[in-house]
Amino acid sequence: MNRITKIFQDVKKNNKKVFIPFITAGYPRLESTAELIPALADGGADLVEIGVPFSDPMADGPTIQASSHTALENGVTLKWIFKTIKKIRNNVKIPLIFFSYLNPILKYGLERFFKDSQKIGIDGLLIPDLPPEESDEIKKLARRYKINTIFLVSPTTSNNRIRLIEELSDDFVYCVSVTGTTGTRGKLYSEVKPYLMRLKSNLKKPYVVGFGVSTPEDVKKISEISNGVVVGSAIIKFIEKFKNNKELPEKVKNYVKKLKSPLK
Repeated sequence: MNRITKIFQDVKKNNKKVFIPFITAGYPRLESTAELIPALADGGADLVEIGVPFSDPMADGPTIQASSHTALENGVTLKWIFKTIKKIRNNVKIPLIFFSYLNPILKYGLERFFKDSQKIGIDGLLIPDLPPEESDEIKKLARRYKINTIFLVSPTTSNNRIRLIEELSDDFVYCVSVTGTTGTRGKLYSEVKPYLMRLKSNLKKPYVVGFGVSTPEDVKKISEISNGVVVGSAIIKFIEKFKNNKELPEKVKNYVKKLKSPLK
């Protein structure tokens, strides 16, 4: 059974809330990825979303864009990412998800990408610039190599399209909290509550909320009307702040514990 499927079976059965941190592969340094993924797991992450750096990340705000730029300058490639994750996978038991734009995957080779993802134990894939209606080939390969697919809905998504995206998403739906790019925001809950209530009435599968979740208070309130949260920009900002500290992995672990604490 896919590890993501198992997690979300528990979500349904026990009304569990999931915490999903995001990091950019190869940021702030190449060696950081192999240190930070285990730290996130030790901090209580239920899944980890690994961003594949791309030169034109249209869904990402300035914080994650900057981290991708640095990672690319560090020499990150998909081949390097596969090699790095393979080294740590036996010691990281939680699900790992790739967040990648379509272009790097096409350049790497579609089937080769899925085959190599399966070999290193990647559990899921989210491609923000892939329209669900054009995902047939991706879905076919994902099923063949047992990689679960995740699709995005946003506040502008119609109810009918929400249900289509739910059908194409294997275990859960990723809900973009606001129209725009990733990044921390003030007063997030009051802005998104009506949208989350609409999602709740239209979705049968679990759904998590990302883009703008940045504080324990955000995590608490958003998770009250969702099945969990994704935190990206706030974690990247934290990494940036302590990137030269020798205890960065331990600090990230404790930061994740603090962010997740309302879900206990």
